[in-house]
Amino acid sequence: MNDTNWIDAALVAARPQAVGALLRYFRNLDTAEEAFQEACLRALKSWGKNGPPRDPTAWLIFVGRNSAIDVVRRQVKQQPLPPEELLSDLEDAETAIVEKIDGSDYRDDILRLLFICCHPDLPTTQQIPLALRIVSGLSVRQIARAFLVGESAMEQRITRAKGRIGAGEIPFETPGPVERAERLAAVAAMVYLIFNEGYSTGGTEAKARSPLCDEAIRLSRLLLRIFPTEPEIMGLTALLLLQSARSDARFDTDGGVILLENQDRDLWNRSMINEGLALIDKAMRHRAPGPYQVQAAIAALHARAKRAEDTDWAEIDLLYVALERLTPSPVITLNRAVAVAKVRGPAEALALIEPLEDRLSGYFHFFGVKGGLLMKIGRTSEAREAFNRAISLANTAAEAAHIRMHLDKLAQD
Repeated sequence: MNDTNWIDAALVAARPQAVGALLRYFRNLDTAEEAFQEACLRALKSWGKNGPPRDPTAWLIFVGRNSAIDVVRRQVKQQPLPPEELLSDLEDAETAIVEKIDGSDYRDDILRLLFICCHPDLPTTQQIPLALRIVSGLSVRQIARAFLVGESAMEQRITRAKGRIGAGEIPFETPGPVERAERLAAVAAMVYLIFNEGYSTGGTEAKARSPLCDEAIRLSRLLLRIFPTEPEIMGLTALLLLQSARSDARFDTDGGVILLENQDRDLWNRSMINEGLALIDKAMRHRAPGPYQVQAAIAALHARAKRAEDTDWAEIDLLYVALERLTPSPVITLNRAVAVAKVRGPAEALALIEPLEDRLSGYFHFFGVKGGLLMKIGRTSEAREAFNRAISLANTAAEAAHIRMHLDKLAQD
């Protein structure tokens, strides 16, 4: 990995903790973001020459905080002097930050930041996009893609949320136990979306974005530490572990997509799988099923199958039916169609997804699945049309290359 790539990966991994700590220090979202960006610029200049620091996150917090303090000092020179205690606090800032870094207290700032972003006074449509932007540093385009909405609409959501926080409408105080429980669902959804953003990146970009998956698993474990008896958090953590366990088998050496049924299962991470299986088994004993538990149960059936042909597709179909009842969604129905095709054939699966086309007209995977089903039942011209539409909607080069492979096969046949 060249210098730019490893530095970029380190900055992506450090962002949530660093921004969380800087926000705690300055209690201003714009100041925290600007301080982190300044620290990143200095890291690009310094780390390439000197190598990574012992603790990159601590380095970024320290440099970012000092940079922001310098800005405050320059502003102060043009204004009346503040109270003496504030000036004293600025002078002692370096000692305080070193003590906090040495104690690693900053590592849990990320969780506090998540709960602030998911404050109930913010509309649900703003909570998760804001957290994805501030906590994980995802671009507006990436967040819009995750929500299947336009970039301009997503930009407006995030701007409004930041405006409310900047205006002081959303408190920065750490929420108590009751407030944390009330916001848990929104925080869990945000953690899952962070994971998906890292996991869905394919080809040569996969390793650069893998810190997002690692960060989502870390956050999920933090949630589980706070809510140790909550079955849905057990299910969420199990789901992330079981999906992440397949990472090394998902792409070939050229970055091409390898479908689940064709993956080398010896490359799956058995340690992650065992941890995930233990968690989902524990969650199911609570007899309080939720969406994350059902999705984890589906992933567990794949993980338990030693060979692709051993997969219990009938049980997976039933689990998707349960998931549709819990959280009706055209994407869930699309995923279920894969199981239906295995159990009852591609024609029935095609009939299941055809009513979804209007709602998924901008979704790459819809046209990929549709093209595959049409190809299996011999409707080649329609399959070619669906595959061409999928290529136009591909999010990565790996996705586009996978669809071109199907088009080449159609041409040969």
